[in-house]
Amino acid sequence: MNSQKKLNTWLPLLFAIVMIVGMTIGYKLRENTTRPGGFFAKEKRTPIQEVFDLIQLKYVDKVNTDTLAGDAIQQMLARLDPHSLYIPATVLGEVNDDLQGNFQGIGVEFNIFDDTVHVVTVLESGPSDKAGLQVGDRFLKVGDSAVAGNGITTARIRQLLRGPGGSVVTITLLRNGKPVNINIHRGTIPLVSVDAAYMTDAHTGFIHISKFSETTYEEFMRAMEKLQKQGLQKLVLDLRDNGGGIMQDAIEMADEFLDGTKLIVYTEGNNNPRQEYRCKRDGIFEKGKLVVLVDEGTASASEVLVGALQDWDRAEVIGRRSFGKGLVQEQYDLSNGSALRLVVARYYTPSGRSIQKPYNQGEDYGNDIMNRYQHGEMVSADSNHFKNGTAFKTHSGRTVYGGGGIMPDVFVPADTSAITHAYARLYTSNTMSDFAYRYYISHRGEFTTGSSPTRLYEQYKDSQPLWNAFSSFAARDSIDVSKFSIRNRTQAQQRLVALMARQQWRSNGFYEVMNAGDPTVKKGLEEVNK
Repeated sequence: MNSQKKLNTWLPLLFAIVMIVGMTIGYKLRENTTRPGGFFAKEKRTPIQEVFDLIQLKYVDKVNTDTLAGDAIQQMLARLDPHSLYIPATVLGEVNDDLQGNFQGIGVEFNIFDDTVHVVTVLESGPSDKAGLQVGDRFLKVGDSAVAGNGITTARIRQLLRGPGGSVVTITLLRNGKPVNINIHRGTIPLVSVDAAYMTDAHTGFIHISKFSETTYEEFMRAMEKLQKQGLQKLVLDLRDNGGGIMQDAIEMADEFLDGTKLIVYTEGNNNPRQEYRCKRDGIFEKGKLVVLVDEGTASASEVLVGALQDWDRAEVIGRRSFGKGLVQEQYDLSNGSALRLVVARYYTPSGRSIQKPYNQGEDYGNDIMNRYQHGEMVSADSNHFKNGTAFKTHSGRTVYGGGGIMPDVFVPADTSAITHAYARLYTSNTMSDFAYRYYISHRGEFTTGSSPTRLYEQYKDSQPLWNAFSSFAARDSIDVSKFSIRNRTQAQQRLVALMARQQWRSNGFYEVMNAGDPTVKKGLEEVNK
């Protein structure tokens, strides 16, 4: 009874305390909900968060916050290194397709001539091939969208042709002067990275790899197995203009050339302890003679492969100094559908050298390749040098350098012969590809399966009728080929034949013709056959 009396005495005070606490919490809640972040906002935020929140809450005009955030992130990453990258959601799909090595589409290559989409290649056994699409067909409509005579763009056509796998797209096309409707079931289309694989003679093979995607290693193995059935004993591996990609595929490929448990590459960063990648299995080509071609466009994953082969004295490297990108990137998906590709470590070749060139010199990094031309490095082996390069030793004791790309064992100068304005225009217009396509369509009988790219090159490399026809065609685009030097004409005519060979034999045909006059390939074949 006494306890009940005591409780009754204290109840008014307890109610008063609870009411005061409730009022205080309510006041704080009201105060905090008037500013970004709400009641549960952290007391201490970064200046970046504060500025962004204030813009959202107070700025005079409506702001696209995704664009604003993207620009801010790009500026922040630019202070770190040249290769960390913010990828907006609008382009992420296309970027990922390139790394995955495939996309969903219909399997054709096209070009736009005279405001009309022309089919120039049909992927063998692809959706379009199965539906009966032919080289030379011209698109009138894709679905309900007209695509002829209305200023159609390459980006727009790609958007119309791509779609979910298994979905159907109806194409109205012009064939032999008559409209034809074709239904095509979209499917998985490979983005091939092994552009060419063929035998140059009874024992020597040539393979060109343009990038490293998730399918590159598989493509390489299929190419090697095909060439080995044809007698492969020596190999010229062309990695020129290969800007890299997925490092794991380069590591897998290195394992096919190196024996035992040799170290291929190791990575290390401030927040990433050293991680080694070694050979794990018997390789497909551990003993045959190997030459690797490189140039200033050989970068990243390509340099991982070349560095390992050079450090173990497995391959002779021919060409010019490689780009010099030795940074490991990882991609992180963000909540708004975009992604961050962040540099997390550096990679090092087996001898311990870093291939990454300095990037703390402002604009010099972006102008590095141009500076090499201006300093004469592209034409003189004596001008090849690393700034403050550190010396390392290969397995056999040869000296190699780190800090600025891979230096070749055999130097081949770039062709810097005079290029006229008219000649340069050929590479900034569709004139050559347009002519080669039209010539092929009207001379298909000369491109029979009994022929070959090499025979075609011998037939047309000095053809005056072909050059006269091209001269008249180029004049329509205000290009006067009569101003070409002898060297420029030889180069242009070779490329014309290569483009025509591509129509019949695809990339293999193109490279087989172009390699016939390529000084670096010639040097590679000379060295591999010593």
